[in-house]
Amino acid sequence: CGDCGKSFSWSSHWERHQRIHTGERPYQCGDCGKRFGRTSHLYRHQRTHAGGQPHVCADCGKSFNSTLHFHKHQRAHAGPRHACPDCGKAFADGSALAKHRRVHTGEKPFPCPQCGRRFGVSSHLHRHLRSH
Repeated sequence: CGDCGKSFSWSSHWERHQRIHTGERPYQCGDCGKRFGRTSHLYRHQRTHAGGQPHVCADCGKSFNSTLHFHKHQRAHAGPRHACPDCGKAFADGSALAKHRRVHTGEKPFPCPQCGRRFGVSSHLHRHLRSH
């Protein structure tokens, strides 16, 4: 940056940074008109108009900041749609079933880069890595 000397790996980050110096605030709140230099700041602000949580589940009242998490939660109310062919346990989404299937197949796709021991769940690998 010619103004402050800060360097950036990505031109988009440099362009966003320039708004600090120019004062440009291209993102405007549709509710109150307040302007922001970053979309993330606008989204955070918009939660104030929605009582802090913009997505509320009509089935159970649970609220979410993230649209992705809200939609994933709503699928859970639709009931389990993915059943394990080995044991019959049912899951709301296919990725949870895929993880569960490793119990039956013995698949361990997460190897330790230091000792080679393999794990079926990534969090178990991360816990193991602390032992090295």
